[in-house]
Amino acid sequence: MSTAGLRGRAQVWLLMIVTVAVAAVVLTALAVLGGRSLPERTGPPVEELAVERVVLSPGTIELTLRNTGPDPVQVAQISVNDVYVAFTGATEPLSRLADETVRLDYPWSAGQPYTVSMLTSTGAVVEHEIPVAVQTPSADAGLLALMVLLGTYVGIIPVAVGMAFLPVLRRARPAVIRGLLALTVGLLGFLAVDASLEGLELAELSGGAFGGPVLVVLGAVLAFLLLTAVDRFLKSRRDRGEAGPDGGRLALMIAIGIGLHNLGEGLAIGSAYAVGELALGTALVVGFALHNTTEGLAIVAPIAHHRPSVLRLLMLGLVAGGPAIVGASVGASVNDAALAAVLFGVGVGAIVQVIVQLVPSLRDQAGKVLDPTVAGGMSAGLVIMYTTGLLVAG
Repeated sequence: MSTAGLRGRAQVWLLMIVTVAVAAVVLTALAVLGGRSLPERTGPPVEELAVERVVLSPGTIELTLRNTGPDPVQVAQISVNDVYVAFTGATEPLSRLADETVRLDYPWSAGQPYTVSMLTSTGAVVEHEIPVAVQTPSADAGLLALMVLLGTYVGIIPVAVGMAFLPVLRRARPAVIRGLLALTVGLLGFLAVDASLEGLELAELSGGAFGGPVLVVLGAVLAFLLLTAVDRFLKSRRDRGEAGPDGGRLALMIAIGIGLHNLGEGLAIGSAYAVGELALGTALVVGFALHNTTEGLAIVAPIAHHRPSVLRLLMLGLVAGGPAIVGASVGASVNDAALAAVLFGVGVGAIVQVIVQLVPSLRDQAGKVLDPTVAGGMSAGLVIMYTTGLLVAG
């Protein structure tokens, strides 16, 4: 680059730095001086508390509170089923977005419903319902081992079973492969809708402290953009002849998308078990096995006419199924609704990006996408996921 070009680039950078500095000074002055020039707010303080986590142990109830309102909140008294109880914690007012754990001395009984009412220093009452009291499992090595086992049952093994259909797919005609890819789009579309609904529900439970439903959208957009960048990188390497065929890239993207969905799914499983809303048993394992086996089939469909190594297949299976173990372990020990909402959003964004990658593979020789084969495959994917989802609902 010539000297004049370097001088011009340096001037642009200098102008940018000066502009950013001036903007920062102006905004800082506005933040410091602007508020002082405005009148104070009239009316009562706005006090909002969200109960993010409940831990039940013999004789005690622990509540993790977060201030989701604009004003500080001081918890003055707490009652359980209209009976005031002694508690520890929350000795100072909670500032905005601050959290605190309070410990109630209360001899609760298993299987009974309870209403916890928190009276603030201004007289406002915030209530939280415990529909059925169940002792919270302790986050020890035994619980972690159980979540690893459960994640293996519902994540890795079903995906591996679905991938075992690869030899059968190699003998299938191109029309059958297109139908299977369409089935993949159908099941991924169902997973995207299901994860969106789960994420929005969890976002509401977070109390809106960090944006509520916006968390799901944020996670989805960031995941979509990140995976798009990864896909472009893999595609550029393939174009230079340094990577495998396009089917291998597509299989990897499908595995990543399914893996991020299974991360959120595992998180929901672990969280539900930790609060006593999930009973582990044969029905749960079989239901998730049937539900997730089609995910393995979706991964190997793009590479039906290739011969990937065993190591590559194992890697794809771990990418897709392994996150279920991580999600279950985190969900059982860290019950955070806001985090769960973001992760479900990440799964949604990943799945949408994979669907975008799959659509060109659905075209027939005439360039049409939605022909009877594709429409039937997508419909079958939706029906299969809905039907098997009924086995694990609740």
